[in-house]
Amino acid sequence: MKKHLLALITAASLLTACSSAIDERGYTYDPWEPFNRKVFAFNDTVDTYLLKPIATGYDTITPGPVKKGISNFFGNLGDVGSLANSLLQLKFRQSLQILARVIDNTVYGLGGLIDVATPMGNPKINEDFGTTLAHYGVNSGPFLMLPLFGPSTVRDGFGRIVDTATTPQRLTYHNKAGYWTLTAINGIQTRAQLLPLEKVASEQPTDKYTLVRDTWLQYRFGQITGEQRSAGAQKELDDIFEQEQGVGQTQ
Repeated sequence: MKKHLLALITAASLLTACSSAIDERGYTYDPWEPFNRKVFAFNDTVDTYLLKPIATGYDTITPGPVKKGISNFFGNLGDVGSLANSLLQLKFRQSLQILARVIDNTVYGLGGLIDVATPMGNPKINEDFGTTLAHYGVNSGPFLMLPLFGPSTVRDGFGRIVDTATTPQRLTYHNKAGYWTLTAINGIQTRAQLLPLEKVASEQPTDKYTLVRDTWLQYRFGQITGEQRSAGAQKELDDIFEQEQGVGQTQ
């Protein structure tokens, strides 16, 4: 355990020396663009010929209430990860809010299938290990396109490894069939939620890679710093990427 903790601390300290993927003027730092574009092309091919057809079929045959319940269930599991990272950031009042949300949705929402907390005035709060590292001053590092997982940065890619290793679904890892079934359902559900937003991306007069990179970085910058662009622009970014918060906790 001590060796793992030391490795995390060492890696985090190395990340503090990295520059930021987006500066105060909004300029993108993407020194690995040729590599990132190749990974993006791979991801796009996998999505076009595998993920999107599966998600489209799922979206067509699955009733709306069922999709909503599945989304709520995985969102509730994601809140457990948010609670852990909120505690790591010593945000105790926020941690109590998230804990209350998890308890309400688990107990009164039939194991998280129904989101009863939001109507009660306790909205979802997203935290992950990437935001925890940012809280302690770790810079993002360059933009990084991850195979299958999509847009990220060096810091958030490292954070994703930690989130994956500590996700609540890992408790079912001894039952590998159950674990991979949960992972697959969550991935398909999240991909299906993004289907209506593809039209927005296709209408933009720019290449797809640049659009995904810059939009994701703006979203992530706003999420971590709390700085909002115009209300309308920030809402569009939230609509595009908010669906991915659950996935990041399970993949």
